[in-house]
Amino acid sequence: MTDNPLGGAGGFDMNALLEQAQAMQNQLMEAQERLADTVVEGSVAGVTVKVSGVGDLLAIEIEPGTVDGDDAESLADLGDLVVAAYRDAKARADAATAEALGPLAGGGLPGLGGAPGGAPGPLGF
Repeated sequence: MTDNPLGGAGGFDMNALLEQAQAMQNQLMEAQERLADTVVEGSVAGVTVKVSGVGDLLAIEIEPGTVDGDDAESLADLGDLVVAAYRDAKARADAATAEALGPLAGGGLPGLGGAPGGAPGPLGF
């Protein structure tokens, strides 16, 4: 009969695992709060869009003279500029999220293995 890998001397410490999981959850929540308070901007041709670090649209600023308010084509172009500026800002917010959550998102628990596709940890996964 083989030894139980989840108990006994030198076995798996469930309390330590739960403490690590709680610490990671706390770190994740703190990072999410910081991201919600972060403001990033994206700009395209006189249009600036501000979004939070979690991607919520906060503001749109349009420089005077960017469009002619009496010209339908110019107003349609304004819509395209707003979309492009939002995409720029959202990409920056996504990069900030990846940077802030990188070690916490999909990284697995310390000692149990790395991110998917990475090298297996000491337990073989």
